[in-house]
Amino acid sequence: MVNWAPLTDWFLQHGTRILIILAMGAGLWFALKKLLPPLVRHTMVRTKGESERGVEKRTATLVGVLQWAGQIFIVIVIILMILSELNIQIAPVLAGFGIAGIAVGFGAQYLIRDLIAGIFIIWENQYRVGDVARLADITGEVEEINLRRTVLRDLDGIVHHIPNGEIRIASNLTRHFSRVNLNVPVAYHTDLDHAIRVINRVGKELANDENWRDRIKTPPQVLRVDNLGDSGIEIKILGDVKPHDKWSVMGELRLRLKKAFDDEGIEIPWPHTKVYFGNSIPSPNDGKSKESAEKENLL
Repeated sequence: MVNWAPLTDWFLQHGTRILIILAMGAGLWFALKKLLPPLVRHTMVRTKGESERGVEKRTATLVGVLQWAGQIFIVIVIILMILSELNIQIAPVLAGFGIAGIAVGFGAQYLIRDLIAGIFIIWENQYRVGDVARLADITGEVEEINLRRTVLRDLDGIVHHIPNGEIRIASNLTRHFSRVNLNVPVAYHTDLDHAIRVINRVGKELANDENWRDRIKTPPQVLRVDNLGDSGIEIKILGDVKPHDKWSVMGELRLRLKKAFDDEGIEIPWPHTKVYFGNSIPSPNDGKSKESAEKENLL
């Protein structure tokens, strides 16, 4: 007759605990799937104007990665607890994991760095697909973002694959709005008040143009006289525009300013050098004499 007593005793002593461990693991697994998505959604940084579709896409990406890592952690802990319950020494197993972890860490340290950086980039919404950004000294439109790398396409059409761990400073050039920041030089003999009035008039006309008004938030206007340069006086112009319209608005503004300056007789200077031959440099009040033999060399 088969003696079931040892098996029954073992099951009552260890089997029940193993079932409890498995039940705890299943509970943690279920809690992770239910609680992680809303937790990530509420703690994730949101930006003004971001669509719900964009939020859901970022949430799904982060939840998938964190859930995968959490499930692996739960499985490893459950296995180690069951081995301990079966009186199997887990110290050698932990030592083996430690050695393997060190080896993997050395071999995949850059990959792990990229993944961690990618999580924070997506979590904090530093930039999105379609933004124009400067990453690792490369400026271009963001075509793809994942946990390991960011893909940029620059103005020449060149595609750059940038590991996320290499990104120390991320500059988003099209977050919420962009700004026209333009210096316009005029000659030193120019009436600055007149030049400023012309510039402000051109900026308002551009902002009121039916083909441009939807792109401009604040009309480009003179901020200050910014610099007394070698060849002319630089006037700084600022104005806010919609994110991706900065460059087109600046191009149209330059075109209109050039035409307006031509109509108003305002000179845009160019570098030039004056060379004098003779014993002395004539004063500004003296006319050009044969003795001074002045020659101007325009570069």
